[in-house]
Amino acid sequence: MQMLILAGGLGTRLRPITKRLPKCMVPAGGRPFLEHQLRLLVSRGVRDIVLCVGYLGHKVLEHFGDGHHLGAHLTYAWERNGLLGTAGAIRNAEALLAPEFFVANGDSYPVLDYRAIMRRFRHSDALGMMVVHRNEGRLRPSNVAVNDGLVTAYDNTTRIPGMAYVEQGLCVVRRRALRLIPPGMPFSQRQFLGMLARRRQLLAYETEQRIYEIGSPLGLAEFRRLITVGGLS
Repeated sequence: MQMLILAGGLGTRLRPITKRLPKCMVPAGGRPFLEHQLRLLVSRGVRDIVLCVGYLGHKVLEHFGDGHHLGAHLTYAWERNGLLGTAGAIRNAEALLAPEFFVANGDSYPVLDYRAIMRRFRHSDALGMMVVHRNEGRLRPSNVAVNDGLVTAYDNTTRIPGMAYVEQGLCVVRRRALRLIPPGMPFSQRQFLGMLARRRQLLAYETEQRIYEIGSPLGLAEFRRLITVGGLS
């Protein structure tokens, strides 16, 4: 199984920490956040990992190298001509990718059964699958509509009747779907996954498991507290 981690963003919500560090390198429990993420993935059977890096990406390479000391095999896809957006970064990494692969944000900590998710996906012909949680607007505004196992709408900016789910920061994509992403220009994952949903090519994988994240000061503080007391599960 292969994972692509989007780790090239500016991390503006965590300034001033991210003025000198990429967001994935922010410390938590005495280690960079990315190290916790990589150790989790290796423990769940995901060892082939592509890191999409841009802003201060050399610090990621200097610290982790090829990842062998963690039991992982790391390769790097560099955004050398400015930020391409989340989907543009995936397209930029196309030459490194397996026929199907996971995509996770560089600030998320998804404690999930990756084998079960990939098994479900491989039994389908869909171009993508999104991990979702039935939220009903409780934790944050719901932004995903699901019907009969398909994501029918996904939008972070416009609320549509029937949206009762939130995405969990993890999806699976077939490499051939990347041809829908314009090359060499900014394009977001929201645009890409919304396009798959409109084509009825985006499955929904529902989970009750919460996804932890460090994308905001509150999320980072909570992750630091939980990693210290062993409360991440």
